[in-house]
This record gives sequence, structure tokens and C-alpha cells, in this order.
Amino acid sequence: MSRMMPRTRDFLEPEEIRELRQRSDWRGAWLVAHAWGVIAAAMVAAALVPHPLVFLVGLFVVAGRQLGLAILMHDAAHGLLFKSRRLNDFFGQWFCAVPLGADMPAYRRYHIIHHKNTQQDNDPDLVLSAPFPITRASLVRKILRDLVGWTFIRTRILQFGATLGPKDQPMDKRLGPALRILGSFLAVNALMWAGLAAAGYGHLYLLLWLLPLATGYQLVLRVRNIAEHAMTQDRDDPLLNTRTTRTTWFTRIFVAPYWVNYHIEHHLFLFVPCYRLKQAHEMLLEKGYGPKMELQPGYTAVLNLAASRGRRLSPAT
Repeated sequence: MSRMMPRTRDFLEPEEIRELRQRSDWRGAWLVAHAWGVIAAAMVAAALVPHPLVFLVGLFVVAGRQLGLAILMHDAAHGLLFKSRRLNDFFGQWFCAVPLGADMPAYRRYHIIHHKNTQQDNDPDLVLSAPFPITRASLVRKILRDLVGWTFIRTRILQFGATLGPKDQPMDKRLGPALRILGSFLAVNALMWAGLAAAGYGHLYLLLWLLPLATGYQLVLRVRNIAEHAMTQDRDDPLLNTRTTRTTWFTRIFVAPYWVNYHIEHHLFLFVPCYRLKQAHEMLLEKGYGPKMELQPGYTAVLNLAASRGRRLSPAT
């Protein structure tokens, strides 16, 4: 059974709501351009200074921006990336979702169920948070599987199966949606490789797009999933069944781009574009909600919680 969604007027005044819901086409375009610009800059740096350390840093910078593209796809799925629905859906699909192998319309249908049933038994994302906390050794194994590419392979197989049509349909119709998504992913990625190869840097597609997608992106995506809902305190309280995590410049580069850390605010106010979530957070703190919210001082603290099974945490943790 679906729960009653929190009412925005329970937390904010009408004029505050009007201010927060303002969307901007130019800001949406800038965020998409910024994500791809950072990826391009990492490739340029690796081309100019072909040193293993530059490639390694570039890999994780690109992985962070790949997560950034997923976040912008998420905003577009909510209709928040552009005021124009046509621009919103076009850029959300072809510049954010498809290069990662995702499909924004399918994600939109799935994701709204998560919002309606956050942390409830019928939340499709519950599988991402329910196993935690786990042991430190178990978390290390998960991280290693992310970094060697096993999570990528397993996720793609599961994703392909999930996009198949109903089992009572003929196989050609069942395969249609899955092949469309796979074909779009392969076509866009082929164009990326062809463009880099034409410039004499085809290897950068492998080293600073495909490899990050198969490794570092899987890790930062796992950290994001843990931080947003795992080990939260009360599955029925909208201030406690979701988490907001404080960031530093370092985590904003590698782990939490584009204000993704303000997840309580996103769940409370689905109409707020990502670039106004910090403002929404500050409004809640000014109204005294801070002590009632599931807040963590950083992603290290969240991972310590995730790996806390079988050990005693200090009060500070």
C-alpha cells in the first residue's frame, strides 16, 4: 500500500515554494555542458600528459561526471532539467541517459514508484539499501567487484532482462525494447569512439570512457545508493527515511556532483531542480528541522555505518 506523500506546505511557505520551483533552460544546458566539458578536459589532460597517474586521476574524474550525467538524467526524469519539455526529454535521454546505457522513459516509470513507496516493502530500490549494514570485509569485496568490472557485467545482464517485454508476448516483441536501448547505447558510444579515433585518440574512449563506466562509475554509484537510504532511522518519516550527506570540494568532484547529496530535500520537494536543493536545505535548517533530519557529516561516516555489522561504533560515529 502506498503511503501518503509529505505535503510541501507542511515544511515551507508558498512564496518559498514558488522560489524553489523555478527552472532555467540555460542552467540545465550549462550543467549538461559542464559534465561533458569535465570529461573532455580529463581526456585532453591525458592526451597532453600521457602518464599513468594522469590516467588514474582522469578515470575517477570521468567516473564522477558519469555519475553526474546519471544525476542530470534523474532531474530530467522529473521534468526539472529544462523548462521546455522537448529540451528536457531530448537532452535527458540522448546526452545523459543513452551514453551510460540507460533509458530515461523506463527510468522515469520505475523511479516514480520509488518516490511513492520510499523504504516500504514495495519500494523497487529497497534492494539497494536493505542489506546494510554489512561487515567491513563484505563491503571491501563489493568495492573490489565494482573496480574489476564484475558489477558492470552483472548489472548489464540484469538490465537487459528487465527491459524485456511481458513473457506472454512473442520473443521478437519481447526483445524490442531491450534491443532498442542496447542499440542506442552502442550507436552513441560508436560515435564517441569514431570522433576520438578520427582525432588520433581512439584509445581515450577505452581508457577514459568505457573503463571508468565499467569500474569507477560502479563504485561511486554504489556509494550514492548507500548514502541515500541505507541505515536510515525510520522508514515512515520523510525526514528520517532518506539521508542528506555533507560534502567537501573533493567529494563534489569524485562522489557527489550536482547537489546529489541533498537527498532528503529532493524527496520532500520533487519539484526542486538539483541546483536549488542546497537552498531548500538551508530553508529547512532555518526553520529548525536540522535535529529531526537524517544528516551525516560526510561519505566516510556513511561508509563506516555501512560496514558496521559485527563491531561497536563510537557515539561520534
